[in-house]
Amino acid sequence: MSAIEVKGLSKTFRTYKKAPGFWGAVRGLVHRKYEDTHAVREVSFRIEEGEFVGFLGPNGAGKTTTLKMLSGLLHPSSGTASVLGYKPWERHDAFRRQFALLLGQKNQLWWDLPARESLELNARIYGIPQQRFERTVAELSEMLSVRNKLDVMVRELSLGERMKMELIASLLHEPKILFLDEPTIGLDVVSQKIVREFLKTHNQTRRTTILLTSHYMGDIEELCERVIIIDEGKLRFDGRLGEIVDRFADYKVLSIQFKPGTIPSEGLLISAGEVLEQTDGLVRLRVKRDRVIPACKALLEALPATDIDIQETPVEEVIRNLFSTAG
Repeated sequence: MSAIEVKGLSKTFRTYKKAPGFWGAVRGLVHRKYEDTHAVREVSFRIEEGEFVGFLGPNGAGKTTTLKMLSGLLHPSSGTASVLGYKPWERHDAFRRQFALLLGQKNQLWWDLPARESLELNARIYGIPQQRFERTVAELSEMLSVRNKLDVMVRELSLGERMKMELIASLLHEPKILFLDEPTIGLDVVSQKIVREFLKTHNQTRRTTILLTSHYMGDIEELCERVIIIDEGKLRFDGRLGEIVDRFADYKVLSIQFKPGTIPSEGLLISAGEVLEQTDGLVRLRVKRDRVIPACKALLEALPATDIDIQETPVEEVIRNLFSTAG
């Protein structure tokens, strides 16, 4: 049985559209106009136990709404989902003890208490024995480099330290599934790296199934072999991260270095591809995949080249272009 199985999941929000002014409010008491917003539209996918999957999409694509349905916070308008064999929105106690949802912009720790006291409260809620609680907190805080911050008021912690404490709170009861919504948002480079390494290690050692949304492609490229992309509530792609470049980027970036003072003819460069950058001794071109070999041959024959480099299009750029095209 798959850890997560989603079939035709949809969510539509109905909102009241108020007419402007006082009389508009009065008319709204008798005759109301509503507007339907389709946040998620017939999304289907399956995630196996232990997978670390990236969940991508532009703002408003339906990512957070999907996570909230899978965690039972929202009831779908149609479709069905199974998480660990449970319907999430039925909110069985046995199900709630086996998953965790971490929203990067929402706090679950008490602002005016030391982090340790909030963690102890969570331990009591989940019925975690004191010895196991102490062992788990010590292990996780050591891995995240915040062991000396456990007795500091949450409001006095930096953003990175707070997010690490939020991670500890989410993993305290050792969930089988972890939903992460922008866990590294606003963090500095060092904190991002620590959180990424921690999540990678946790996934590999505990076989925790993780579904991650992030606008930082560094998170996705370092942690996820598989990605699911949705836009305007619809599923656009589901597969290996490397396949995105193969399917949606029909060109490569060709960099060629030559002796300073050499001036390549404009016709030669245009025939090879689109010029991205040209300086004294360096030319970078965007070249169609099926034209890479002929372009290299023509440039090497015509120029005194000292080095040549062929690169795939960065995944971040491909996804950005994909969203722009869909929009």
